[in-house]
Amino acid sequence: MMVIIMSKIAIMTDSNSGMTPEEAKALGVHMIPMPFYIDDELFFEGVSLSQEEFYEKLENDHEIHTSQPSPADLLFLWDECLKEYDSVVYIPMSSGLSSSCETARMLALDYNGKIEVVNNQRVSVTQRQSVLDALELGKAGKTAEEIREILERERMESSIYITVDTLQYLKKGGRITPTAAAIGTVLGLKPVLQINGEKLDAYAKVRGKKAAKETMLNAMKKDFEEKYKGVPKEKIHLAAAYSGNPEEAAEWKAEVEQNFPGMEVHLAPLSLSVSCHIGKGSLAIACSKAIEY
Repeated sequence: MMVIIMSKIAIMTDSNSGMTPEEAKALGVHMIPMPFYIDDELFFEGVSLSQEEFYEKLENDHEIHTSQPSPADLLFLWDECLKEYDSVVYIPMSSGLSSSCETARMLALDYNGKIEVVNNQRVSVTQRQSVLDALELGKAGKTAEEIREILERERMESSIYITVDTLQYLKKGGRITPTAAAIGTVLGLKPVLQINGEKLDAYAKVRGKKAAKETMLNAMKKDFEEKYKGVPKEKIHLAAAYSGNPEEAAEWKAEVEQNFPGMEVHLAPLSLSVSCHIGKGSLAIACSKAIEY
């Protein structure tokens, strides 16, 4: 009789996944917090910087810059994991939105295949789902390399639509011109943005938040009809997200559930790395297709 010995695989992500340290610990996920510089002082998401503190500083116009985990911190966590595990699957934020993924891929070259860095273009709630998928694949007996390959193969099987409450941060980040921001504010324009793959792109411009929410719901329904045509609803993970507005977000979740009856909707705050560029008061809807293996 052949005895198959399964390797022990650590699943690791960063706080861009929207996971709290408590949730990650409960799931057995290893997590590295994302660093932020606020007025040149270093903070770590979920460790020395809470959601509430972040939005308070953002609204009071403190100078906030996103950063990436230091190579030393990343290597330390990998080495600690490898004391207990045979390999590590690391799922960082999309390479199109941060350089942390590419840095990790370069650092992993020195580990002779023991570190698999997943570049599957996910962020926030869809990145969180990839972490849950990785845990499921590990339990199914997949190797670290197989987990990375499956997650990367499924990289485009997700959608995120976001509307912002203010144009201030899109202007500050150079995504829209000061003139367009001024006109948009006067007219009450609410852009709907899309993350599908590497970039945060414009999807539509509408007047008022109610119209923006309708646009996002219709966009997701269209994805269900076209992008995920033939995929049973139980094979699609649906989520709602927000930035610093939990009461409004609870109402938004109920609206999403009403528009997608029978589907479970996960509600979570957007990662601070995304919120930094769009500001407080945003709402989002996201989905990802269940993995196939």
